[in-house]
Amino acid sequence: MNRKPIIDTTLQEHLATLTPDVRDVFLLEHETIRGTIIHGTEMVNQMRVNHDLGILETYTLGQAYLAGAVLASTVKGNDRVQLTIECGGPIKGLSVEAWASGGIRGYLQENPIEITSPLESFDLSDFFGPGFLTVTKLLEDKKQPFHSQIMIEYGSIAKDLANYFVTSEQTPTMVSISIQFDKEGRVKGAGALFLQRLPNATHEDMDKVVAATENLPSLGAFFAEGKSGTEYVEEYLGDLNPRFLEKLPVGFSCPCDRKAFSQYLSSLPEKEKEAIMQEGPFPLHLHCFNCGTQYQFEYEELNDILRTVTR
Repeated sequence: MNRKPIIDTTLQEHLATLTPDVRDVFLLEHETIRGTIIHGTEMVNQMRVNHDLGILETYTLGQAYLAGAVLASTVKGNDRVQLTIECGGPIKGLSVEAWASGGIRGYLQENPIEITSPLESFDLSDFFGPGFLTVTKLLEDKKQPFHSQIMIEYGSIAKDLANYFVTSEQTPTMVSISIQFDKEGRVKGAGALFLQRLPNATHEDMDKVVAATENLPSLGAFFAEGKSGTEYVEEYLGDLNPRFLEKLPVGFSCPCDRKAFSQYLSSLPEKEKEAIMQEGPFPLHLHCFNCGTQYQFEYEELNDILRTVTR
């Protein structure tokens, strides 16, 4: 994967003032609630640059990346999770893949997203329309992936993901996702909060947590001030006796490289190899949908990779 540079100097200076992107896992209310808080401001900005996204596209895919970071906190080791949305609205769909280790990649089905009138809010329900949200867990110790799918009910990634946990895993869950833009459309702060009931929680525990989370301030705005996830939990959920368990980095990451694309080219059927060498174009550009990286192959290199007859 190639990381495109963030050339906006104002944004560069702002990012330098922020705490690092990280995933903090914690317990609340006498260890009856499991929580994860994600700081992902740099991740969302790097995603935006690599995929060349506008504001609406950044908001949509950025929320999916943060949701992926949340899902990654539910697996371990070399496990990974895929979040896929297929829908009838202008977004049409998206796909995100997240590793337990914190790497996240993914793409929009449509870039740019078609709009017919100026945006009046960041309510994405009409942009999603009817559709399905699918979570796929690829667990290291299982031979087959685990799929679970629900219908989109809210047109909000956070609310629909919470509904997924209630519907598919019968676990009451709260998900909050926040991306803060400045007046010029820069992403100044981005984060997510994930709270999930553990089996030992009582109704009283849940009532106390619900009351504490009803009017939480914007995560994106909080992170834009240079504060951390642990500070957010301690400041706004401190009465629930948080106990922090682990801290792991999160970030925009894709395992693609030139070698993988070269192997893909060499595995093509002979007729397709011959067509490439006869018709071009040269240089040949191959694009990784997950991270936006383009790999360029010149004629001489292609001839060696494809091991076919030169023109």
